[in-house]
Amino acid sequence: MRTLWSYIEKVMNITPRESLVGAHVVVLGASTGIGLATAAAVKARGAVVTLVGRDAAKLEAAARELGGPRIAVSDITDRRSIEAVFAGMTRVDHLVITAGNFAVGRIADTDPDQLLSVVRDRIAGPLYAIKAALGLIPLTGSIVLTGGELSDRPSGHGTSAIACAVRGIEALARSLALELKPIRVNTVSPGFVQTPMWDVLGSEGRSGLLTEVAKRLPGGRIGTADEIADAIILLLENGYMNAEVLHIDGGGRFV
Repeated sequence: MRTLWSYIEKVMNITPRESLVGAHVVVLGASTGIGLATAAAVKARGAVVTLVGRDAAKLEAAARELGGPRIAVSDITDRRSIEAVFAGMTRVDHLVITAGNFAVGRIADTDPDQLLSVVRDRIAGPLYAIKAALGLIPLTGSIVLTGGELSDRPSGHGTSAIACAVRGIEALARSLALELKPIRVNTVSPGFVQTPMWDVLGSEGRSGLLTEVAKRLPGGRIGTADEIADAIILLLENGYMNAEVLHIDGGGRFV
């Protein structure tokens, strides 16, 4: 078996990676929340990490928190901007995309363009990034996209556009796993997680929502960004995980 694998390595010019030590991991949406937690986790495992985000101030603060990794300010929905991020790179072992906005509104009384901004962030953005990075990803590399619980459990509370986008990202990942083989493409699907994303509701609104959600979850609590990052690490390090949607939602899609 070792001889067979050695032959495959020689023919395909690939080398299996058993850890993240020395690997270059690019995290889009890395200035806060799940992206920042993921960047911290891969750096702790010996990876070289590049943080990419829209907000320069937040990105610089994140870099200081992590001890000064590389950063690149870019809007994932701006194709030229994303292309510029990867233009100066020579190799991207793993690409992790956690970027994505959160626009809520019932279709009857919300501007459709506002709702479509979610689709641009969560579908068009990853397509731009993957296209730009593709020539830099080795055959042993991987891509991790971010879906969400709404894909399996629509809420009916003005989140139809987000549900559409996260379901679409799962389909995109599965299709790309076949199209880009042997590069692996997986999706992490978080449920409700304690991140700054909920700050738009104000402190009272955020607390009320997360408390109510926690009551209905089997485990009785909301998830953390670190727990989602742990799941992403699994997708990066396990070379047999491919075309998978990994649900980290506390069982929320069943209640």
